[in-house]
Amino acid sequence: MPLDAVYQEELKARLAEREHLIRESWVRAMEAKIVRQQLDRCYLTEGVNHLENCKEYREKYLVMLKENRVRGYKHIET
Repeated sequence: MPLDAVYQEELKARLAEREHLIRESWVRAMEAKIVRQQLDRCYLTEGVNHLENCKEYREKYLVMLKENRVRGYKHIET
């Protein structure tokens, strides 16, 4: 296999990996957005009891804020 073909295959693999990582990052961010919308809806419907009745949404959203950030792809030279 010529060197150019090997380089092209490696480049294609890197691009596919980068696209996959970015897509997964955005999916996790959108999941957090959906939980935030559910939390907002719960706050509005529950009124003064929202601290007790929306606890699971609140805790889930706080965990997702820490873990589900949109991350870029940093190219590392090898």
